[in-house]
Amino acid sequence: MNFDYTPKVQALREKLLAVFDEHIYPNERALIDEIAANRSNGNAWVPTELVEKLKDKAREAGLWNLFLPASARGAGLTNLEYAPLCEIMGRVPWAPEVFNCNAPDTGNMETIERYGSDEQKQQWLEPLLRGEIRSAFLMTEPEVASSDATNIQCSITRDGDSYVIDGHKWWSSGAGDPRCKVYIVMGKTDPEAPKHQQQSMILVPADASGITVHRPLSVFGYDDAPHGHMDIALQNVRVPASNILLGEGRGFEIAQGRLGPGRIHHCMRLIGLAERALELMSKRTLARVAFGKPIAQHGVTQERIAEARIMIEQARLLTLKAAYMMDTVGNKGARGEIAMIKVVAPNVACQVIDWAIQAHGAGGVSDDFPLAYAYASARTLRLADGPDEVHRNAIAKLELSRYMEPHG
Repeated sequence: MNFDYTPKVQALREKLLAVFDEHIYPNERALIDEIAANRSNGNAWVPTELVEKLKDKAREAGLWNLFLPASARGAGLTNLEYAPLCEIMGRVPWAPEVFNCNAPDTGNMETIERYGSDEQKQQWLEPLLRGEIRSAFLMTEPEVASSDATNIQCSITRDGDSYVIDGHKWWSSGAGDPRCKVYIVMGKTDPEAPKHQQQSMILVPADASGITVHRPLSVFGYDDAPHGHMDIALQNVRVPASNILLGEGRGFEIAQGRLGPGRIHHCMRLIGLAERALELMSKRTLARVAFGKPIAQHGVTQERIAEARIMIEQARLLTLKAAYMMDTVGNKGARGEIAMIKVVAPNVACQVIDWAIQAHGAGGVSDDFPLAYAYASARTLRLADGPDEVHRNAIAKLELSRYMEPHG
């Protein structure tokens, strides 16, 4: 495994870092202020002018659609090549959208690219790649433990040339954005089929009759406007039968294909977020004096800084290994490594950000610094795309399978 940057990646890294220094970091406060101004004017759920202007700069710099490995529609990067770029974008939680590399759009675009028909790609993928529309992924449900996706109750029923969808979804990230035009919905087409062949995925226009967006759900008090995590009811929603992805009963197959890249992208971004927290902690403790010396000279601070560096390096190496395996043996072959990083990266980020908050004192829990929001973002990712416990179970089963005697 060779993790050296290729010349192409090195050039893209330098461009990305320059954009961050010139446009992203200096505008962190300005974005908060713009959203607050929109809120005070009666509507926080509108695209921000700041991010839209920065998108033009990203396009001009050739920093657009850097994901989508092995696709002519993207930058043509492998997962391993994308990792250091995604890490940089993760240093500021809202930055990935500037480069059209934000969740859940990246996962949805990869899903349609991989499993969609030519017509579906033309209708939804192309405008998503151009950044003209946004999307959401509707899987989790409030009435069941959705960590076990076989519990999902949303029904997708064939009726002639249509499917009729009935269900209740929540944590539908991105559905608060007025530009969100399409949902990928997971539901059951055949409750009598074998357990993992009951589910299907279908494309649903966000403006279809029968859809009600009830409310945004807050994350530790943040509503994440204008992106949002919405509570959505689908009642007798009718869409063409051609909107089904890949065919009936293929939902789990698609989910595994979709969630592999989605999970590793989250982990790449989390490493960037942890790096940023460590940088802020180091600078803060060097600049502040307590009990007669800089906070950085106190033993407990040095212990935490050292431990943070060790943890980040370990998490990055495991993430790069998973990316390399996805490129060489495929997502299924890399499922153990993907599960491991999905446990490691959020926990590392949460711990490092927590130490950084402590080093900033009371200011660390305020929005005067980016750490409180960073912590809220990182903590949700111990649940999103499967909770820690599910991934640990999967890792343990893979490990135990190596020692189990074959039957028959």
